[in-house]
Amino acid sequence: MELSIGEMALIAVAIVVLFGPDKLPQIARDLGAGVRKMRGAVEDIKTEIMKETDNPVSEIKREIEKVKDAAKDFNPMKDIQKDIVTEPSVTNEPLKLKPADDENYEGPVSR
Repeated sequence: MELSIGEMALIAVAIVVLFGPDKLPQIARDLGAGVRKMRGAVEDIKTEIMKETDNPVSEIKREIEKVKDAAKDFNPMKDIQKDIVTEPSVTNEPLKLKPADDENYEGPVSR
């Protein structure tokens, strides 16, 4: 709210006329104290709002970091590779190739 010099002078004259010059210092002190209390209350409210809005954001950020860390450790290929490596050793037999997959297979020989 912007007041011009003329508007401020008119307000000052109205206050002097209404309350008299004797009460003017007390009114100014009371007005200043009221403004300081209002500013303090506004700052307290701002601080409280910032605390309340900051907590959920920081909690969400922590949860995102936990998910990222879990994703770094997750390797589905690791389990598959273990199964592939351990499967032939469980049977203790060499893998037999199908005749179609074996390049050295010549098929039945007629004599």
